[in-house]
Amino acid sequence: MHAILIEISKWLAATTLSQTIQTTGWIIPTLQTIHILCVAVVFTSAVLVDFRIWRLFERDVPLPQVARRFLPSIWPVLVILLATGGLLIIGEPRRSLLNATFYIKMSLLLGAILLTAALQSSIASRPGFWHNRRLTGRALATLSILIWCGILFAGRWIAYTQVG
Repeated sequence: MHAILIEISKWLAATTLSQTIQTTGWIIPTLQTIHILCVAVVFTSAVLVDFRIWRLFERDVPLPQVARRFLPSIWPVLVILLATGGLLIIGEPRRSLLNATFYIKMSLLLGAILLTAALQSSIASRPGFWHNRRLTGRALATLSILIWCGILFAGRWIAYTQVG
């Protein structure tokens, strides 16, 4: 599998789009800036809902109302993250595709997306559901916070675990 990823990285690095991203000085910093700002929006939105589940934030506001305020913004921003992340991979394929930390980040991201979608769906379909399941809600909120923090750490750690 590693040999296949090496070949894909070489091929991708030789494409016109990759060459443009690599040689135009402002593209990678701009993509990284947009990516980081979007990460901040998604992280903050998810964690504020998790804090509400823990009753650390907006205790006087019902959980469904907090979720309606913060969770919908996650989905369009994730699309922007996908686009900027994809372009960063195209511009520097070896940095990501040959890096185990990148795959940890992607696995955590998949878990975070599934957990956030399940939480949003459960709050929307049965608003009082988490009121009677505080221990379960707090456990899932804690897991959510840990996963989102793991994504942040893994994303930053990619730069320190680069291949060659």
